[in-house]
Amino acid sequence: MTLTADPAVSVAERVRERLRREAADPSREPDRAAQIARSEVRRHNDFALARGLRPVDDEAACVRQVLATVSGFGALQVYLDDPSVEELWINAPDRIFVARAGVAERVPLTLTDVAVRDLVERMLHSTGRRVDLSQPFVDASLPDGSRLHVVIPDITRRHWAVNIRKFSPSLRDLRELVRTGSLAPEAAEILFDGVRTGRSIVVSGATHAGKTTLLGAIIAACTQETRVVTVEETFELAVEAPDIVSLQGRQPSLEGSGEVSLRRLVKEALRMRPDRLVVGEVRDAEALDLVLALNTGVPGAATIHANSAREALTKLAALPLLAGRNIDAGFIQPAVASSVHLVAHCRREPDGRRRVVEIVAPTGVDGGGIAAKTLYRAEGVSP
Repeated sequence: MTLTADPAVSVAERVRERLRREAADPSREPDRAAQIARSEVRRHNDFALARGLRPVDDEAACVRQVLATVSGFGALQVYLDDPSVEELWINAPDRIFVARAGVAERVPLTLTDVAVRDLVERMLHSTGRRVDLSQPFVDASLPDGSRLHVVIPDITRRHWAVNIRKFSPSLRDLRELVRTGSLAPEAAEILFDGVRTGRSIVVSGATHAGKTTLLGAIIAACTQETRVVTVEETFELAVEAPDIVSLQGRQPSLEGSGEVSLRRLVKEALRMRPDRLVVGEVRDAEALDLVLALNTGVPGAATIHANSAREALTKLAALPLLAGRNIDAGFIQPAVASSVHLVAHCRREPDGRRRVVEIVAPTGVDGGGIAAKTLYRAEGVSP
């Protein structure tokens, strides 16, 4: 008799059933899930030969596999646990990629459409967010701080498109960014002094340039006494501090009600006595509320998509105009110039490295634009 069935599959089903009966969420009760998995693996081996089943040779490995199936993210878990993997994305069940040190590579893994959907639903289970035909996009923060983005057909041509940007707590520190070469010591000193003297700092750059990582390190440089309030569409910063409150927006319900926008969150954050107000990403009319908040004297920090530090200032002065017809550029430009003190620009190099290449300080309005002086420019970077 040949025993070929993978015992981890049947064990995982029994573990899943026990968790269901106990109403235990494995993502919130990992110790209980591990206890049940060990128990079921031992139980399987106790009866395997008598029932003609294949025994488990490596019980510890089987427990890890079972836990990845019932409480982790199945076949993706090995990549999510790999510290060298920065991001993972699925274009189709047989086209799965990861990025290491900024360089993409295809992995030898094939799933099914059903498996991809099951994984996404499991990821969304603890977030309170959904994805369906009426809401074909979703942004969510996973329990470990990683960011999930999903798009489904018929917005995509055929398959679910999934992106998972992993959270890297080790890089949320200016000194660590210096150690890894992402930040020059003199640039780190400028940013550290800016944080400690209550300056408002904007971080600019393209997608995947390291903006959120640098913003997290800037927040971490605040003193222990600083009360920080962060505002994001989806939790991504995941900064630990003695006195911090993190707020995220909310999608509308199926009835179209209950939405909480970034503009609303910025206004609410100002009522929470912040010593520093942080907006995870400014890309729309919430720029007006941020600029108004900074002009009340509350130090702030934010990220913005831009191709240079000076372009970031131009964009930050243009976005508030989206808030309505009564907003005048003649007011916004001086407001930005006087309330933003530093702009640090991040860039992703062709070899995948991310680094801060420029820091500028606004000096006022000149010739219809915001003038700025360069405080730091990386070697080899043209003006």
